[in-house]
Amino acid sequence: MPDSIALHGKISPLAGRPAPKDLLIDPAALEREYYDRKPDMSDLTERVSFGTSGHRGSPLRGSFMEAHILAITQAICDYRRSEGIDGPLYMGKDTHALSAPAQRTALEVLAANGIQTIIQSDDGVTPTPVISRAIVSYNRGRGEHLADGIVITPSHNPPEDGGFKYNPPNGGPADTAVTRWVETRANELLADGTRDVRRLPFAAAMNASSVHQEDFILPYVRDLGNVVDMDAIRAARLTLGVDPMGGASRLYWEPINTVYGLDITVVNPIVDPTFSFMPVDHDGVIRMDCSSPYAMTRLVEERNKYRVAFGNDPDADRHGIVVASTGLMNPNEFLAVAIRYLVTSRPAWPTSAAIGKTVVSSRMIDNVVRDLGRSLNEVPVGFKWFVQGLIDGALCFGGEESAGASYLRRDGTTWTTDKDGLIMDLLAAEMTARTGKDPGEHYAELTARHGTSFYTRIDAPATLEQKAALRTLSPEMLTSSSLAGEAILTKLTRAPGNGAPIDGVKVSTASGWFAARPSGTENLYKIYAESFKSESHLEAILSEAQRLVDSALESAKGLH
Repeated sequence: MPDSIALHGKISPLAGRPAPKDLLIDPAALEREYYDRKPDMSDLTERVSFGTSGHRGSPLRGSFMEAHILAITQAICDYRRSEGIDGPLYMGKDTHALSAPAQRTALEVLAANGIQTIIQSDDGVTPTPVISRAIVSYNRGRGEHLADGIVITPSHNPPEDGGFKYNPPNGGPADTAVTRWVETRANELLADGTRDVRRLPFAAAMNASSVHQEDFILPYVRDLGNVVDMDAIRAARLTLGVDPMGGASRLYWEPINTVYGLDITVVNPIVDPTFSFMPVDHDGVIRMDCSSPYAMTRLVEERNKYRVAFGNDPDADRHGIVVASTGLMNPNEFLAVAIRYLVTSRPAWPTSAAIGKTVVSSRMIDNVVRDLGRSLNEVPVGFKWFVQGLIDGALCFGGEESAGASYLRRDGTTWTTDKDGLIMDLLAAEMTARTGKDPGEHYAELTARHGTSFYTRIDAPATLEQKAALRTLSPEMLTSSSLAGEAILTKLTRAPGNGAPIDGVKVSTASGWFAARPSGTENLYKIYAESFKSESHLEAILSEAQRLVDSALESAKGLH
């Protein structure tokens, strides 16, 4: 195989510091490249490719240009017709520099296809969960003329990136069958020079009778009291802080304060497509990752000003929880705490509803779920695996280690089927208000009962060949019978909850595990590991994980 992927990359000297000018994008130049550059269909990296959360890329890499958005949007229109989906399409965008141009392109195609399209008024931005909630709310009780949606966002990715994802009538991320259909059709359209794409000039599209502008903010905000105990937060008079990271949730916090009488300070109100206000992430890149201690440096430094503070990425589907007791919580820690609190404080939830987690989330969640007497549904990475369960009530909670989660309304019905960072933020406040203990203190109780979890996830660059080889691993290719001094109990390439491929491998022992998988959205290889023994045991797991996976990939290479 290609050179081994180094697990321990050096932390950039810029990590956690203000971004120097040479890291900042030129939004105007990026937009010109979006319109002027054409994809090279002989280069696989320049074709439409849906990962775990839509198509992502950048004009600077030839992977996110006007032609891509024309083709994807027309493919979505064709898919809707093939499936008889003829209700309204809700479309939102975040604050990345490419999101507005991409929405303009998409509107030109949607209007030409006569799709009833609803966008935020006044060219506004919209978080991912707001679109999911709108779809779910519109479709509740309907059997025909169902709504679906598009969200234009690359999530927490760097400022030069763009993203485009489709949410079908269930309101959540499209499953593999749908994304494969759209991806295939979009690449057919690209290969033919987008000649079969229907399109109107932008001004004509905006004046079309099928394009509607509405306020998404207040309907979402007024509904929050049905999923979070806002009265408890108000009664406790908590001082709260939020960093929207220059994203789409920025305009939601003041209405939340007004409607519910809360005291939430927007710590950073700046919206700037260069994201120049962001502290640099661990690898020297600007990345709006609210689970990164480097990207969240400023909020962590100010944590003593607030009872609880939180951050969200640009489309607000992820959350980062900051408390005075422990600083920024690892996403797994807050997921475990949230599950315990919700299941014990939502009496209207169905007792048969399971907890959804991904195969790379902490084993602490397993311990919590076992204590609660609930069932655990362990699935591959990707929130799409939780959608049906959140719709039909088989799941009451679904969460990913990458700081994304959603849960049912207080009455046990569906809230969203996509990740919602705002309700996770507000849940941290509710938990603190009702128990008098912040989430960090709640997690200390879990470690006292179950032991300390030593957990890490390491990302490193990976080639397409490495990513493809990792997806083809089988348990038989991992020949070792032990890991870090313990007998290997399981070697999984499929998730125990639904039998779906995990696009990699997970190896477990009595007190630890590792998993290796390619990123579905970036050219990265990810290794996750956890030990309930010690930091040194975690390091041993990581070291052996690299050796085992490298050896297995070398074997896989020989089979091709």
